[in-house]
Amino acid sequence: MALPPNQSDPASGSEGASAVDEMARLRSEHAAQGELIARLLAEIAELKRRLGLDSSNSGKPPSSDGLKKKPSRVRSLRERSGKRTGGQKGHPGKTLLQVETPDTVVDHYPAACARCGSALTAAMATSHGARQVFDLPAPQPLVVTEHRAHVCSCGRCGAPTQAAFPEGVAAPVQYGARISAFVVYLLQGHFVPEDRLAELMRDLFGVSLVPATIARMSHSCAGRLHSFAQEVRECVNGAKVKHLDETGFRLCGKTQWLHIASSALLTCYRVCAKRGSLWDNVVGTVVHDHWKPYYTMKGVLHALCNAHHLRELKALIDIDQEDWARKMQILLRRACHATNLARQPGITLKPRLIARIERRYDAIVAEGLAFHQAKPALRRLQRRSGKPRRIGHNFLVRLVQRRDDVLRFLHDTNVPFTNNQAERDARMMKLRQKISGGYRSQDSADDFAAIRSVISTAKKQGWDIVHTLMQDPQKLIQALRTA
Repeated sequence: MALPPNQSDPASGSEGASAVDEMARLRSEHAAQGELIARLLAEIAELKRRLGLDSSNSGKPPSSDGLKKKPSRVRSLRERSGKRTGGQKGHPGKTLLQVETPDTVVDHYPAACARCGSALTAAMATSHGARQVFDLPAPQPLVVTEHRAHVCSCGRCGAPTQAAFPEGVAAPVQYGARISAFVVYLLQGHFVPEDRLAELMRDLFGVSLVPATIARMSHSCAGRLHSFAQEVRECVNGAKVKHLDETGFRLCGKTQWLHIASSALLTCYRVCAKRGSLWDNVVGTVVHDHWKPYYTMKGVLHALCNAHHLRELKALIDIDQEDWARKMQILLRRACHATNLARQPGITLKPRLIARIERRYDAIVAEGLAFHQAKPALRRLQRRSGKPRRIGHNFLVRLVQRRDDVLRFLHDTNVPFTNNQAERDARMMKLRQKISGGYRSQDSADDFAAIRSVISTAKKQGWDIVHTLMQDPQKLIQALRTA
C-alpha cells in the first residue's frame, strides 16, 4: 500500500546517507588520484630531464655518455673563433731540425758517372747533400759500479778504520737511482701496471724485476721526497690563487677521497677518509665548483667555476627551453673573451666595461626570476622545509647570492674563468682507477699522492722528470723557492 504524500519512507533516509558517504568517498579517491597523477607527472618530467643530461650540460663524466654519442653531446661549449684549424700565426711549433754535429756520419759515393759511365772515387767528391735520421740507441748492458770501502790501519796505533759507503748504497747488490726513478715514473706517472712494467723493463733494458721490488722502489721514493711534497703544499697554501677539487676512489673496499690543491706551477695531492676534510692555513683566492663546505673556509676569497655554469645553462637551454639562460651563456662567454684579451701585454679591462657586464648580468638574472615567478607554483611532493623551486630557479638564486664569486675573474685577472686546472689535475686519479682499479693499502695511496705531487709540479716547472725523481729533496726545495 502506498504511503500518503506527507509521509516518507524510512529506507529513503538511509539511502540518502549512503549516497552522501559514497560521494565523499569518491571525492577523496579523486583527490588522492589527482595527487598521485601530479606526483607521477613530476617524476616523469624529472626522469626525462635526467635522460637529457650528459657530459656537455652537466657534471657527468664523458665516459657516462656511452659509445653512441649524439651530435649535440660531442659539441664543444666554445664558440667558433673564425680561425683556421691547426697551428696559428706565431706558434713556435715542434719541427724536427738538423743538428750541426751528428753523432755518426755515413758517406755515400756514386759508383759511376751518370753521363758516360766512368768509374768515380771518393777523391772526386766536390759537394754533398745531407739527410739526418734520429733514432734511439740500441739497449746497452747494465753499467755495474762496484763501491769498495777500504780498511786502513793507522801507522801510529795500528787501529783499523773502514771508509763509509756512499749514501744510498746499503746492500751488497742493488739497483741504482736511475733505474728506480725510471720505474717510479712509469708506475706513477703513466700508470703502467706492475706486472706489465716488469715485462717492459725486461724486454727493453734486460732488467729483471718483480712486482714487490717495484712497489718497494715506489715506497722508498715517496718517503725520500716527502719533505719536498710538504714544501709544495705550503707553497700552494700561500699562493694568491689556487684551485681546489676532490675526487673519490676505493681503498681496501671503502671510499676515500683525493683532495687536490693546485696552481699553474704547483700541484699538491692529499688522501683523506672524509670528503669534508678541508685544507687548512689557506690564504688568497680559492677557485672551486661551489661545493658548499668550501664556504666554511675562513680568511679566503672565493671564485666559482664558470665552466660548470655554462654546462648548467646549456641544460636549461636545450631541455627546459629557458631563454634567459641563453642570454646568460652569451654574456659569460663574452666576459671570458674580454678578460683573456686583458691578460695580454698593453691591454687592460676598463672599469666602464666591467660595470656594463655587471649591469647586463643583473638584468638577465632579474628576467629569469620574473620568468619563474610567473610560472605556476610547484606542488610539494616531499616533506621539506621551504618553498619548492624548479632547477632553473635554484640556479638563479645561486647566481644572485654568489654574484661576486661568479664575476671575480673580471676584477682580478689572476683569477681564471674556470676551475679546469684542478679538474685536469684530478683526472690522473680517474685514469689510474680505470687502468688498475683501487688500492689495497693506505701506504700505496699515500705514495701515489706524494709522487704525483712531485711529478705534476716538475712538469709545470719544466724540470726533467727522471732527474727530479733522482734529485736530493733539499736541492729540489731550494730550486722551488728560487723559481
